[in-house]
Amino acid sequence: MFQRILIANRGEIALRVIRACRELGIESVAVFSEADRGAQYLELADEKYCIGPAQSANSYLFFNNIIAAAEIGHAQAIHPGYGFLAENAEFARICRECDIEFIGPPHEAMNKLGDKVAARQMAMAAEVPVVPGSDGLISNEAEAVRVAEEIGYPVLIKATAGGGGKGMRVARNVDDLKSGLKNAAAEAEKAFKNAGVYLEKYVEDPRHIEVQVIADRHGNVCHVWERDCSTQRKHQKLIEESPAPNLPESVRNDICASAVRLIKSADYDNAGTVEFIVDKNHKFYFIEVNARIQVEHPVSEQVSGIDLIEEQIRVASGEKLSFKQEDIPCEGSAIEVRINAEDPNHDFRGSPGTITKLRIPGGRGVRFDSHVHEGYRISPYYDSMVGKLIVHRPTRQQAIACMLRALDEFVIEGVATTIPLLKRILSDPAFIEGKVDTRWLEREIDRFIPTN
Repeated sequence: MFQRILIANRGEIALRVIRACRELGIESVAVFSEADRGAQYLELADEKYCIGPAQSANSYLFFNNIIAAAEIGHAQAIHPGYGFLAENAEFARICRECDIEFIGPPHEAMNKLGDKVAARQMAMAAEVPVVPGSDGLISNEAEAVRVAEEIGYPVLIKATAGGGGKGMRVARNVDDLKSGLKNAAAEAEKAFKNAGVYLEKYVEDPRHIEVQVIADRHGNVCHVWERDCSTQRKHQKLIEESPAPNLPESVRNDICASAVRLIKSADYDNAGTVEFIVDKNHKFYFIEVNARIQVEHPVSEQVSGIDLIEEQIRVASGEKLSFKQEDIPCEGSAIEVRINAEDPNHDFRGSPGTITKLRIPGGRGVRFDSHVHEGYRISPYYDSMVGKLIVHRPTRQQAIACMLRALDEFVIEGVATTIPLLKRILSDPAFIEGKVDTRWLEREIDRFIPTN
């Protein structure tokens, strides 16, 4: 087991890893930018180092300073959290070349799975269902037209290195396709330095179901059940839950087994998420692998009783998984909402500023993962997430009631937040009945946003 770990991240996930380290008897090294200097959570680390100015490109994304902090702080491993460098295969490779363990999958697996075309081909080889589409990258407009005619419109243009909806366009006819190809490629080149795109059949109004997996270096792979992440806006998740509502048990078992098969075929270890879309007939298709821990991992922890961050650390140190598949329960229902410093009434614009009052809800079954406090300043330089509110109760109906009660208790002043919107969504009959797809909120958004 490691004696000291550096956390190459900030905010909520940095605090989450610091706490896991402390419970494992491991010392932690925190890093921070000038914008995060003085944040209270940094005081819980055993050491802390400034790694640069506020801009993430010169701090949290700057390899040299992070590696230097790890060496100065005598860290044997680096935990990247989520975001920033968590899925950067080059950073993972450099860490290991510097004899610093990267707490995540091997860079070779990250390279294979990070390319969506390669991941799609691996899925097919592992007999995991994929959406009908092009065999590889689209090389020219004529090829795109031919593929689209073969699989039928509408089609989805997707960046091979994409994420978060960037480099993605829906084409419902040939004119849409031609313009969408150029726009998607240009956006992908700007965002990912990779203009490669491919085509898939566009599945209308699907659900977004993902499977949490964890693997060790001894060939053991387990799933920690599935999460439903369909409540989203512009491909950004707002609410996640486990287990997925209204998913037949046979489909649930098949989708989890498919995720395990794919991960086994990729020579993968550590935590990851295999993402699928599910159509209205419960037919599921693989879309991508997120080779890291995700924001919504707490809902899987709540239903299974497994601390996924601790398990990541154990696996990275060479230990076997501390459980077998048959040992992993799925008890009750867990829901997570992302509380963001955003103003839904003004097109979700960011609301940076100082938190002048904060009252955090509590009670049975309530968990709040956050680093903020009264007097904390939400920075304009990073994402707007204030924290994650998670509830866990015996049934989904009870979990929804618990979440609404907790949100009613929640007080945050000084910045606008998504709390009022979340309360309206959770109270809506479609959500209560589990009839939400990935475009539901966008179709119905006018019902949830005040018009005054």
